[in-house]
Amino acid sequence: MEERQANLSDKLARAADLLRTRVDVEIEQQNRDLLRSINERTRQQLRLQSTVEGLSVGAIGYYVVSLFAYLAKGAQDVGLHVEPASVTAAFVPIAVGVI
Repeated sequence: MEERQANLSDKLARAADLLRTRVDVEIEQQNRDLLRSINERTRQQLRLQSTVEGLSVGAIGYYVVSLFAYLAKGAQDVGLHVEPASVTAAFVPIAVGVI
């Protein structure tokens, strides 16, 4: 009788170990899927951030050059011999480089 109880106890322990292993494998698969999802979301956020930064540089550059164009037009109106379009065009690479 004791031997039968010991066998039954061993089988029950093995079954519990197998069940625990199966649960652990499921949890590991869920964690792997979650990490993949997080990685993809991080890649998308980085791509979006790069796009926004590029658009910001363009917008800021546009406004800086526009302000400089007003300054050049004002200089011409004051009597300085300045061609606003040429001076503004020459300023574009400087403005973009500084930004």
